[in-house]
Amino acid sequence: MRAFRKLLKNELRLSIRDMNMAVFAIIMPVVVLVILGIIYGTKPAAADVSYTFLEQSFGAVSAISICAGGLMGLPIVVADYRERKILKRFQVTPVSPVLLLGVELTIYICYAIVSMALLFVVAVLFWDFHMHGSFIVFLGSWFLTMISTLSIGMMVGGIAKNAKTASVIASALYFPMLIFSGATLPFEVMPEIMQKIVILFPLTQGIELMKTSLLGLPVAHAWIPILVMIAVTFLCSGIAVKYFRWE
Repeated sequence: MRAFRKLLKNELRLSIRDMNMAVFAIIMPVVVLVILGIIYGTKPAAADVSYTFLEQSFGAVSAISICAGGLMGLPIVVADYRERKILKRFQVTPVSPVLLLGVELTIYICYAIVSMALLFVVAVLFWDFHMHGSFIVFLGSWFLTMISTLSIGMMVGGIAKNAKTASVIASALYFPMLIFSGATLPFEVMPEIMQKIVILFPLTQGIELMKTSLLGLPVAHAWIPILVMIAVTFLCSGIAVKYFRWE
């Protein structure tokens, strides 16, 4: 535990100093939320509903932070350490792959938590945001979405040969999920054939689950997205640890 705390402190300091994740995982979601708030304000999402467009979109906006940290930040940092031989130095210390990946995972969880808290504060202060469903259920769906997405990043970072390879793989995952999972382009406006494809993304499953739980809408077959995200988490985490490359 002492080694974990020490490594976490050092890695967190380096990450904050870099500022990339502060911009993309914290500032960018708030900017998107503010733009949506300015455009739509407290307008209802539809004529026959009691919730606003901003409330309907809140889960998707919070997923921007998850996507940035899990699919871009985490894998590129780990792969960059491998390329710069930093991981090779860790190999001769008591630091294990589980410990190292756990520290990086914790850092991006912290970013996601800060982002979510800031989004709530901004939405409540300026647009009278409130939850129509269960906060506990929403929090559980948000946490599961975050962990499943971060596990994908751990897998990419754990096996990518260098930062360039990790960047290519991460980009191939990040941009399709960011655009087509519902985080930016609403799932409802996509063509039916596209919906059938993007519903396979774990992030899409998570966003839909967050939206329905936040709005208090009935969820048909809720076990499907939950099962998908749990399976992705265990599969990707297992691959990340088992096939972790120090160099």
